[in-house]
Amino acid sequence: MNIKAYLKPSCGWSNGVRAIMRKHHLAFEDIDIINNRANYAEMVQKSGQPLSPCVEIDGVMLADVSGEEVENYLLSNDLVKSTDLASEVPTNAGCSDEEHAKMATKTIRFF
Repeated sequence: MNIKAYLKPSCGWSNGVRAIMRKHHLAFEDIDIINNRANYAEMVQKSGQPLSPCVEIDGVMLADVSGEEVENYLLSNDLVKSTDLASEVPTNAGCSDEEHAKMATKTIRFF
């Protein structure tokens, strides 16, 4: 599988997507949309909208998704098998107040 994940460096939703990739041992390209303006523009162009995370799997764009939604897509399309392994972080949760504060002080925003 060719997987490109357009993610924020520190975000509940983005961390949920990363957790699903680790849970299923999937190689993926973690594309930083906060600190790289071109990456954000590419995500918007490909997905047709400005919200993240977005995950492209073999050319299919899943726009504005949680880790849980990504996992459901993978399972329903027989791209991975069901497992009893637990994710180390919530896969369907937004950013905490602490994560928002961290992003506000440590990242460069282009949008």
